[in-house]
Order: sequence, then C-alpha cells, then structure tokens
Amino acid sequence: MEKIVDIIEAMAHEKGISLESTIEAFKEALIKTAKRCTTRSSHFEAIVDIDKKDYKVEQIVTVVKDDDERLYSKPDSVITLEEAREEYGDDIDLGDELRSAFILEEHGRTASYNLFKELQYHIQRQVENNLFEKYKQKVGSILIGTVTRIDNNDNTFIEIGELKGILTQRNRIKGEKFKVGDTVKSLLRFVTIDPEFGMILELTRTAPRFLEKLMEKEVPEIADNSVEIVSSARIPGQRAKLALKTDFPNIDPIGAAVGVKGIRINAVSKELNDENIDCIEYSPIPEVFITRALSPAIVQSVKITDRKHRKALINITSDQKAKAIGKSGINIRLASMLTKYNLELNEIEGITQRSSDSRNQPREVEKTKNTDALADLFK
Repeated sequence: MEKIVDIIEAMAHEKGISLESTIEAFKEALIKTAKRCTTRSSHFEAIVDIDKKDYKVEQIVTVVKDDDERLYSKPDSVITLEEAREEYGDDIDLGDELRSAFILEEHGRTASYNLFKELQYHIQRQVENNLFEKYKQKVGSILIGTVTRIDNNDNTFIEIGELKGILTQRNRIKGEKFKVGDTVKSLLRFVTIDPEFGMILELTRTAPRFLEKLMEKEVPEIADNSVEIVSSARIPGQRAKLALKTDFPNIDPIGAAVGVKGIRINAVSKELNDENIDCIEYSPIPEVFITRALSPAIVQSVKITDRKHRKALINITSDQKAKAIGKSGINIRLASMLTKYNLELNEIEGITQRSSDSRNQPREVEKTKNTDALADLFK
C-alpha cells in the first residue's frame, strides 16, 4: 500500500499538478475499479491517508423502505429495513449506511490492471483540466509562440507552451505570410477541444482587442490606466482608429500613444503588417466624438437623428465628402464602428477653407535703421 501512495506522490510531481488533485484522481480510479469488479450500481467510498501512506475502499449499502425505487434502479447500493435487521440486528434504522471493506488485492491481476488504466485516465483528465483552466484565464491576452506547421488550407499551427494554437486564414492579417520557425504574436480568442487534435488554442491577429493589447504593451500610460482606450475599430492590414481619454490634465493621450517621433505607434503598426493607426481623443458628447472620428475630413455639423437606434446625420461640403468616406468607404466604416453610430452623409453647398484669414496673422514688427539714438549714448 505504501508503494502505491508513493507512486501517487511521484505522479503529482512529474505531471506538475497538485497532490490534492492527484489524490482525488486516485480516489476516482479506486471507485471505478471497484465497480468494474462488482456492479455499476454499487456504491463505494475511497479514503486516502497520505500521512500514513494508506488507503481503503468501502462498499456502502443504505437502508431504505420496502417501496423505495432505488431497490429497482440501484439494487446493489440499498437494502430494505427488514433484510438489514435480519442480517445485522434490530438496532438498524432507516437511512443507516452499512459499510464493508472492499479489498482490491483479492480480485487479482485484472483489478490491478484496471486500476492502473483508470488512474492513468483520471490523471490525464486532471492535467487537461488544469491546462484548460490555465489558458482560459489567458483568453483576451497576447501569446507568443513558434510556427510548427502550415497546412494546405493556410492554417498556421503555433506551439505555445504545452499546447498548440491554430491561426486560421480568416484570423490572419491579409497579405502576411509565415514560415516554420517564425515567432508570432497573437491574441488568444478561446480554448476549445478538437476531436482530432485535442485541446487547441484558437488565435487571432485581426481582432480590435489585439491592437488594444499591443498598445497596452507599448504605451506605459495605457498599461497603468493613466490613458484609457475607450473603443477601437480595425480593418485588418489597412487602417485602424483608437479613441483615447485620460482623467489627468497633465497627460496628452494622443501624444502618449504616438510617442516621440511616432516611435510607439510605429512599433505597433509594424507588428500589424504596417497597418495605419489613427488616434483620436474621445468625447462623451456624441456630436464631438463623431466629428473627431471622421477625421481627416472636416464636417460642418452633426445631428443625432435617433438616439435609441444610434443614428446621426453629418452635413459636409463636397470637397470633404471623399475624405469622410475614404478609399473604398474605409474611413466612414471605421468611424461608424468606433462611435457605434450609423452615419449618414448629407452633402451641402460650399467649400471648406483650411487657410486662415490673413488679418489674423501676427503683424511683422517693422525694424528701424536709424542709429541716432545709439550714437547719443557715446557722447
């Protein structure tokens, strides 16, 4: 018996799981093996004393009424009150549990073999459960792994720690290619169990959340919550918009995100296959927020036509309409995703002038060439 308990402790250390989890797996294996040696309807309890390096299995029979339905569904786990008193004495009452020791060694090599197989199965299940819980907590965070295989459907398989992740073609930025041995950053979408490959991590590089997490790693102000990313929108590989805000008057959220000479934003853009990233300052006023989101276009006015269904009408001059829409409609789509408003453009007459009125320019101070006043100083 001591040897079996020592093996349990060794398995816990080898598999990297807690001793308590391993003991629970051992108990499950003992109970399943005991049922294999008797009947499936029998009821057993396993007790493991790790300090004394001892274990025991007890079969439990519950005393029930004559009309209890368990007499038909689980006949080996119950006994009638009349039968119990005939066999064990008159001091037996309803609900009492009659326990008897189940000696596994008395059932020969078959029982030992079944116990070994059951223990292997339950230990493996515990390892998988621990891995599942470990990576479940990492959902929504960035993982780094090495490309091990690319199949015929352009699915990229990435080795991450103890598991393999899959980066499907639709979760990859358009135009980027990987080869075996490449190191790849990606966002963990969720953990799934595949009948063919087992536990799989589904990864993505196209989710707006991936952009947010990259910015968090690159910008300390975002990491320490001095600057907050309110919302984000992406068309992967082409362009993205970020709405930023801060509660600290001495921090410029746009400047913090961009960095000196654009070093921070460029590092993120490079990771995203040179995706263009626009940073705008968030405003709680929808009209102002929409105006900023449509940048670089200059809008004349914004009217919220339906707050419940989040619809807005934007008045814009003809020379700014193309900028507001963007190439293939990319700018207005991103602005709509960022603000979560359905945006409708209304073209109005006129041209938006960017140049400032010359009357507002500072007047150059006229320089004097008369030095008579200086000459008087040296008389």
